[in-house]
Amino acid sequence: MKLSQLFSNIAYEKMIGDGEVEVRGICTNTQNVKEGDLFICYGGTNFDSHNFAGEIEKSGAVAVACERDIDCALPKVILRGGRASVATIAAEFFFHPEKKLKLIGVTGTNGKTTTTYMLKSIFDQKGYKSAVIGTLGVQYGDIFVSPQLTTPDPVFMYSLFADMVKRGVEYVFMEVSAHAIYFDKIAGLRFEAGIFTNCTQDHLDFFGDMKRYAACKASFFESGRCKLAVVNADDRLGLKLLKECDNAVSYGLENPSDSFAVNIAESLGGCSFVINLSDELYEVNLNLAGRHNIYNALAAATCAHILGIDIGTIADGLNSLRSVPGRLERVTSHNGGEVFVDFAHTPDGLEKSLSALKKLCRGKLYCLFGCGGNRDATKRPVMGRVAAKLADFVIITSDNPRYEDPYDIISQIEKGVEEVGGRYVSVTDREVAIEYALNIISRGDVLLIAGKGGETYQEIMGVRHSYSDNDVIKKLIG
Repeated sequence: MKLSQLFSNIAYEKMIGDGEVEVRGICTNTQNVKEGDLFICYGGTNFDSHNFAGEIEKSGAVAVACERDIDCALPKVILRGGRASVATIAAEFFFHPEKKLKLIGVTGTNGKTTTTYMLKSIFDQKGYKSAVIGTLGVQYGDIFVSPQLTTPDPVFMYSLFADMVKRGVEYVFMEVSAHAIYFDKIAGLRFEAGIFTNCTQDHLDFFGDMKRYAACKASFFESGRCKLAVVNADDRLGLKLLKECDNAVSYGLENPSDSFAVNIAESLGGCSFVINLSDELYEVNLNLAGRHNIYNALAAATCAHILGIDIGTIADGLNSLRSVPGRLERVTSHNGGEVFVDFAHTPDGLEKSLSALKKLCRGKLYCLFGCGGNRDATKRPVMGRVAAKLADFVIITSDNPRYEDPYDIISQIEKGVEEVGGRYVSVTDREVAIEYALNIISRGDVLLIAGKGGETYQEIMGVRHSYSDNDVIKKLIG
């Protein structure tokens, strides 16, 4: 498509140079530019791609879209919309595939992945072709794309949308992270429904405080972006959203809600309950343990119900979901104890998972976890306190240390454990830590290995090394 054609429906300040050049692709990363690409410059958090004009010229790009004029001989389009323009240009280049899909977005600190998988199971049960996009990657039909970011960057996301349309996908269930909202990755998207799960401490290294973080989450439901809102009535921010949104439907277990559950019974193998969706009742037998997964099921069920799925199909879809990788996943039995792997990497997430297991544990509850480097450091002692209060014994280890010293991260977690007076040991090497934990559990015990969940790497000094908690467990127990 010609440059002038690409921008025929996009507002911009001015076009400099030949608008008749043929654009065969779009790109925002200087390392990935191909012959015929339009390169889109923008100012990032840590760098500004406008400063790489020389590299862009040599890379094979045929034109540049930028927020300000740069010293570059290629045809240029000076933009108005900042980072939101990336999504606008991507939508136009791929001929707006998002308009041919029904998008459901899930935002919140915890529960996004499980809720999207539950939704996919429900809609698959009804016979729809559906897709999930999120922390565990992208999945539709027989296509699986390894995870990169919770919410992909717009160029990649729209290329996925285009392929989904080609393959007959009808519904897309996608996780919407706070960073994606802040950086306008979802600019221009309109959602059939938006789900709010909860808002608890996370990402304060970026947002600074909970007020800014909550405001970012809440903004997902502004400006008519979501036709309908499905909101957790037992969350403080959720209550605020329910007062502010005219199109909201509520779910919860404590406060009065449109959807709720009664007759709840929990075990290590899952939960059973009677679900009430606007006074329609049905029994559900969930294969996922923990009260927090009942909340996730209520969120998915409520959303499916308002989108026209009957309650019987909803229950069948929830019942047929065997597990979600790394989400309080029951991995194996060992020495008479049960071993779970979970993504819990926030104080609230860890507390919910440990609380769920504690009341079902017949022996001792063990918790193995670490915290990521170059992320919110304030939550490290908090998570140490949570683990020490709920677990009988804590094994502190590495998560993704990134560019930090693992010993420094561990020492900050230790402070929280010591405040409570909890029993613990610190083992820096995560595989060695897991081996230690597996060797000390016995009949009736439960071991929670938290923090990484379904991740298939460990990031150390900028390098992602192949690593999986599940694979390590399988190797150690033979």
